[in-house]
Order: sequence, then structure tokens, then C-alpha cells
Amino acid sequence: MPRVRKKCHMFNDRLLSARWAWHALLSVIVWLALSGSPSAEPLEVQAITKPSADITLSFIVPGRMAEIRVKEGDVVHKDQLLAYLDDEPERIQAQQLKIQAADRNRILSANAEFAQKKVDLEKLKAARNKGAASDWEIEHMGLSVRIAELSLAAAKIEREQYQRRYAQALSQLQRMRLASPSAGRVEKVFVETGEAVEKLGPVIHLVKIDPLWLDVSVPLIYAPPLALEQSVLVTFPGGETGGSGTGRIIHISSVADAASDTLLVRIEIANPAGRPAGERVVVGFPQVREARTITDKNPE
Repeated sequence: MPRVRKKCHMFNDRLLSARWAWHALLSVIVWLALSGSPSAEPLEVQAITKPSADITLSFIVPGRMAEIRVKEGDVVHKDQLLAYLDDEPERIQAQQLKIQAADRNRILSANAEFAQKKVDLEKLKAARNKGAASDWEIEHMGLSVRIAELSLAAAKIEREQYQRRYAQALSQLQRMRLASPSAGRVEKVFVETGEAVEKLGPVIHLVKIDPLWLDVSVPLIYAPPLALEQSVLVTFPGGETGGSGTGRIIHISSVADAASDTLLVRIEIANPAGRPAGERVVVGFPQVREARTITDKNPE
């Protein structure tokens, strides 16, 4: 029995040593696959370019379209006026409120009356000391002073209300104007001048294609070396006419896709030539190298 036990121990030791040797060999193979060795190629993943801004602009109030100042294909800059609704009644009301908000005549009148009432009260008090005025007259004039003071306060409040209403009218006018929130290109115009526009209905579709964005699904096992602001190589279709460019990583998702074991990485690349969004491209990650090319067959 001791000999049998000794042989079992020797067999287990050899089996354990073989397992350690296999794990060590596997680690070396993985390290070589992920290292920048000359025999390995950069990780390449297919993706589809998309606009860095894709916005459908709408009015938040209904109305009649007074003018559309752009057409499809126009390049626009930030804060450029694109369209506006018929706002003549609102402009007239805003002008009236502006005059009322700036008017100080009622305040000046109430202030003058208040000052005069205080002078009258002091005169009556002096007259009472000489026996020429009664306590009732003093009390009555004191009440008049208080009323004049309240009238002055009411005039000030009224002017503040007009100022707030004027600011609200200006805000309403601003809502009837559609300005570009970003530089870009007009992709589609949904309405024409003179048409009725519904609240939040689509009016202008605006896209920004310089720079372009790419959402790349990177296999999780190759994601750890990636970091923000790292450079990547983007190859466009078309062979020699397609060309390539250098992009940079601007976002790495914090949540992986468990179904595909991938992590979303967003790439930004300059597009001075104005290439259209929606092209299928190949993104090369020089930070990650592998012995084969991985293709994302269903890029978003």
C-alpha cells in the first residue's frame, strides 16, 4: 500500500506540473498575440461613419411659417437664423410693453405726491403747536401720507410687472425664430413658407459631418489597452481613391455588451473633404495587435 500511495503522489505532482506548464505556455501565447510584435497585425474592426451632430429642429409654439432662409444642402454656422414664424401681433405687443416698462411718469407722480403729503403733515403739526390745527386733522393727514406712500410702492411694482411682461414677450418672440444650434449642413427642409407649423413638428433636419463619428464595437479581450485621446487609423472605401486618416478616441463606454462581449468605443475623425456619413470603414487600433483581423459584421 505505501508503494501505491507513493506512485499516486508522484502522478499528481507530474499532473500539477503539466498544468502549470500549460498555463504558462498559454500566457505566453496570449502575450505574443496582444503585444506589438512584428508578426502580429493591428486589430481592425469595421464600422459605419455617422454625423457628429444629427438634429431635427422644431418650433415649440405653433404658427404660420413667415420665411425659410435656407435650402437643402446649405452650409450654416452656429446661431444662424434659419426660419421664423409670423410674429407681427407679438412684435406689436412687445413694443407696447417696452414703452410701458420704460415709463416712469407714474412713479415720479406718486413720489411727488408722497413728498408733498409729508410736507403738509409737518405744516399741520407746526400749526397744531400754535393751536391752529386739531388732532383729527393731524391724524387725517398722517393717513393721507400713508396712502401716498402705498401709491408710490404700487407704481414701482406695476413698472416691475411691465418689465417682466416685456421680457416674457421677448422670450416668446425668440421662440418663433429658429436658429442653428451648431455649425453644419441642412439635410432636409420639411415645410414651406406660408404653411402652418404645429408645435414640435419637424421643420429642418441639420447634420454636422466635420468631424465624423464612428461607434466601434471592440472585443472585450482587446479593450484594456485603449484609452481616451489615443490615435487610430481609419481607412475609407474606394481603394486608392478612398484614402485613410487618423482619428482619435473620444469616448469609451463604461458598460459592455454581454451578448456580443464587446465594448463600444467612439472615434472622431476630421472630414475637411466633406465625405458623406454612412460609409463603411475599417478602423485600425495600433495599440492592440492580433494574429488575425476581427470584423464587426453588424456595426451600428
